[in-house]
Amino acid sequence: MTFAKISHPLGSAPSLALRQPKWKTRFCCAKLHSLVLGFGLICSNASGETYDVLIRGGQLFDGTGSPWRCADVAIVGERIVEVGPIAADATAKQVIDARGKYVTPGFIDSHSHAAPGILDPKLAAAEPILYQGITTVMINPDGGGPAELLPQLAAIDKQTPGVNVVPLIGHNAVRIAVMGYENRAPKPDELDRMKNYVRAAMELGAFGFSSGPFYTPGKYSKTAEIIELAKVAAKFPGAFYTSHIRDESNYDVGLIKAIDEVIEISEAAKMPGVVTHIKALGPAMWGKSAEAIEHIEAARARGLEIWADQYAYTASGTSLQASLVPGWVQEGGIAAQTARLTNSEQRSGIRKEMLTNLERRGGAHSIMIRLYKADHSLEGKRLDEIARDKVQEPIDTAIDLLVKGGAAIISFNMGDKDLDAFMRQPWTMTCTDGALVPLDQGSEHPRAYGAFPRKLRRYAMERGVITVEQAVHTSSGLTASVFGIKDRGFIRPGAFADVLVIDPATVGDVATYEKPAAYATGMVYVFVNGHLAIANGKVTNERFGRVLLRNKRD
Repeated sequence: MTFAKISHPLGSAPSLALRQPKWKTRFCCAKLHSLVLGFGLICSNASGETYDVLIRGGQLFDGTGSPWRCADVAIVGERIVEVGPIAADATAKQVIDARGKYVTPGFIDSHSHAAPGILDPKLAAAEPILYQGITTVMINPDGGGPAELLPQLAAIDKQTPGVNVVPLIGHNAVRIAVMGYENRAPKPDELDRMKNYVRAAMELGAFGFSSGPFYTPGKYSKTAEIIELAKVAAKFPGAFYTSHIRDESNYDVGLIKAIDEVIEISEAAKMPGVVTHIKALGPAMWGKSAEAIEHIEAARARGLEIWADQYAYTASGTSLQASLVPGWVQEGGIAAQTARLTNSEQRSGIRKEMLTNLERRGGAHSIMIRLYKADHSLEGKRLDEIARDKVQEPIDTAIDLLVKGGAAIISFNMGDKDLDAFMRQPWTMTCTDGALVPLDQGSEHPRAYGAFPRKLRRYAMERGVITVEQAVHTSSGLTASVFGIKDRGFIRPGAFADVLVIDPATVGDVATYEKPAAYATGMVYVFVNGHLAIANGKVTNERFGRVLLRNKRD
């Protein structure tokens, strides 16, 4: 299947749910519900059937992007068995009155850093993820994760995670395993060893190949190296390539050439390519979304399968090292970097380059510390504020933080117009790029708690940047189709019962940059593989997720 040629019914006009008064949409579904239950005027093949779960009278957004409709949904075991008007005499072990509620597929996070958290028994239930309506996460993005997947997946499976887990194999992971943090091209035997890691992961059931050439050691790779590894993954049906591109700003090759690199790799390897968490980073890049969109559209017009995903925030989250430290300084790992930063002869030159990078990101006030193990009191503070307290120049404060172990940061660097422009594209999916951490650990980016409800509430229901249908589709069915996650992402008979019942009056994000540790609201019921993970707005005490493998689709 060539996804670039799929036509989706994604218009720019507001959905019916937005054009009509809220009372009217609820009345329509309530009236249909009454006709079925009270008079039996609408019949189906389900007359007299008994189900495990019967969701009655909701506004169904089925994940295809089609206009919502009033429908009932029936579940038996792990699967959806009936969708539509279901006869009044049908019974179920549990009947949910969904009148006035949205019924949607479970959301799929195409870029998640939740894997380490899921391995922690205290976090394996994945509560912040479930409260967003996410029922499936894709792990090991940005080229990360382990080079050997089996131990990771076995450990996750042993936990019985609260959500489904889709594994990727990462370029940085296999490069570290073979070459460490050396800044050079691989020797032929080293490239073969990296290929063997990728092949073994794909044979195990990894869905695709991820890269992060913005980060070390992927930063030291040439395009040809990534192509050779992508070709290995491409031999497996349904495989794809997803990348934290080499440059989202103007650090070196620039945003547009970095997107072109994804297109080049996709074309050479003959596999779909995804620009993950697409953005135009830094004031100098604001407005570049138009050119980026043109390049992706041109590639798609040539028949290539190029996609993107995005989180709906104008601040990104990364490390102080990745955002400010030149690549050559990072060569050899943290110890080597620290030695260079503390070398008086090298520090002045490094400092000049770091100043340029700081300006590139919008200056010291645009950097917020979200996790700093050496001194947790700095978390939530801006770099310029910390510098003033220390009576230092901000760049010297940044170097001191790096020497003492580094910090995770929130970087305020995007413009609203670019974010909106990318979101409107029918090829842009939804992601969190979020981790799974304890509620009291540092200042995690709010995207880890609210990315999906935020897109639905603020960008669809309130601002109308996209329709509710688009918001659901790009958070579920589109993602399942692009990444080949079979029988998920849609509400239809035969699909796995990853199903949400959402209260449109309360759905939304609560987490802020200053106080990110806050669960999203509005998920009344969340089903994972046919079982209740959230009931009446509260997580249950059981976990029903599983590891999904590309070569084992059930």
